[in-house]
Amino acid sequence: MEINKKMTIEQIIYDQEGNVDNGIAAILMGSGMHCLGCVMASGESLEQACGVHGINCDALVDSINSYLAEK
Repeated sequence: MEINKKMTIEQIIYDQEGNVDNGIAAILMGSGMHCLGCVMASGESLEQACGVHGINCDALVDSINSYLAEK
């Protein structure tokens, strides 16, 4: 799986079995994205959430995709 900035946080953190991917959650939390359980996690894109939190979205997407490539 590869993620993109148009996906919601909810789509990004859950694996194909419906379990939270703790590695992705840790990357998001480490970047300053502490709203993983927020209502907006299912309604706004990663790009929108990054904009609200002042996070470089492209760098975050790259970090998550690098993690996924190593799994």
